[in-house]
Amino acid sequence: MPRRRIGFWYRFAAVLCKPPLVVLIKRDWRGMENIPAEGGFITAVNHNSHIDPFAYAHFQYNTGRVPRFLAKSGLFRKGFVGAAMRGTGQIPVYRESTDALSAFRAAIDAVERGECVAFYPEGTLTRDPNGWPMTGKTGAARVALQTRCPVIPVAQWGANELLPPYAKKPNVLPRKTHHVLAGPPVDLSGFYGKEMTPDLLKEATEVIMAAVTRQLEIIRGAKAPATPYDPRRERIEQRRRSRSQSQTRSQAQTRPRAGQEEGRST
Repeated sequence: MPRRRIGFWYRFAAVLCKPPLVVLIKRDWRGMENIPAEGGFITAVNHNSHIDPFAYAHFQYNTGRVPRFLAKSGLFRKGFVGAAMRGTGQIPVYRESTDALSAFRAAIDAVERGECVAFYPEGTLTRDPNGWPMTGKTGAARVALQTRCPVIPVAQWGANELLPPYAKKPNVLPRKTHHVLAGPPVDLSGFYGKEMTPDLLKEATEVIMAAVTRQLEIIRGAKAPATPYDPRRERIEQRRRSRSQSQTRSQAQTRPRAGQEEGRST
């Protein structure tokens, strides 16, 4: 299938965004040969800075296969922003849908039209203390298994040094380097033809996230934790610690009162 033309809106966005990106960050981009020249595919990308979507889009734009990001469907109905989202071919996600597959219907359609759909499987900025990818959500795996399209794992590092997670001011100097490494397609063939149960989607997502993490290990020259940071597990652990601390405080407050009662009785 021939690749879709970039179009006016994407070129307009590039005119606005590329000059400051070129000024602010140097580029170390590798693996462009792994980006399919034709046909629909998915990129699975790690997320560690509020500006890395722009830096990553710059990389992807330069491959000639512009990314179509997923965004809340409500954004497509709001004035200039909505016009830009529609014009650049971004993908609405219908979170209000009760059918998980229907929520990603537009992404499936885009892949089947021959588009590149960019997923941030973590769903938000990583909360891993050292910036490694967290556990992922299953949307990318769901679309990949439905369409059987290539899934390209992409790791990036450096935008987070310019603007750390949740920081309000960038660290402009010294000039940072944006590292990107796109790996070969993830082999998901072992999941094809099977019922898309939650367990199957979770397992496929783990395979995708492991491939993204391997690319980041190459960039950073370090090993990621054996077990990815899991926000859900961390929330459960925090609640357990809070209950334990509350019980400890309650016991500490009760013991002196009991001693005082004993003293009065004598």
